[in-house]
Amino acid sequence: MNPLGPATLIVLLQLVGGDFTTTVRPGASLTSIAARSGSNIRVIGEANGLKPPYNLHSGQTLKINNRHIVPDLEGTEIVINIPQQMLFRVGSDGVVQGYPMAAGKSSWKTPTGNFTVVTMEKDPTWDVPLSIQEEMRREGKPVQTRVPPSPENPLGAFWIGLSMPSIGIHGTNAPASVYDLATHGCVRLHPDDIKALFSQVAIGTKGRIIYEPVLITQSMNSIFLEAHSDPYQQGSLSFDQVRELARSRGYLEAVDLTAVQEVLRRRDGIAHNVTRR
Repeated sequence: MNPLGPATLIVLLQLVGGDFTTTVRPGASLTSIAARSGSNIRVIGEANGLKPPYNLHSGQTLKINNRHIVPDLEGTEIVINIPQQMLFRVGSDGVVQGYPMAAGKSSWKTPTGNFTVVTMEKDPTWDVPLSIQEEMRREGKPVQTRVPPSPENPLGAFWIGLSMPSIGIHGTNAPASVYDLATHGCVRLHPDDIKALFSQVAIGTKGRIIYEPVLITQSMNSIFLEAHSDPYQQGSLSFDQVRELARSRGYLEAVDLTAVQEVLRRRDGIAHNVTRR
């Protein structure tokens, strides 16, 4: 997979992504590469022997792992997992697209629940909510009330409005801010990814937003576990709960519990093979 192109992948029993290499382009930073690939800066840094401030040079080859577990998509076309910072869409042909995204910061949480796409707009105008105007005022920034279509528009070139009040999926004029919790509640995608998603959905498309910091699945004969932090402090699965979940699904005997403990300790946002060897 090329981290600087759309993250379209065929799902194989609930997994997308994997190990690959990429070449650093002029002007790229580890932040921009992580945002595009859907992999944590720390994970990429450790895999490549890099330390903060993670200085890169053009032409450098990086090893990246962006393997993720796809949440349950049954009965819907789009699933957005806030702690995972990923949006997944499944088409009628079974192809799953996994897009790194930014959701609401801890002080401005993205809500969870079912939604329907209710509006779609190309080159949107941003009517700045009063709450965000007030935030601009508090921070000493120029207060904007309306931002027309332009390269400076934070919504980017596409807006997908949802049935949830004041929530939408949109692009950005700051691509490096993707794969983070940085918005005022909306879901932010890379400009290329929102363009692709916009062409694939329609008014009436169903989806849901979930909050699952820990995911576990079986792929072929292997068990994978993915663990994230709990940014909204809503609770996360403990070791005992993961063990019981594996038991309930019938593959506890195949799980390396020491590996499970390590994945839960690191919480690096990557799906790791925890199969007993």
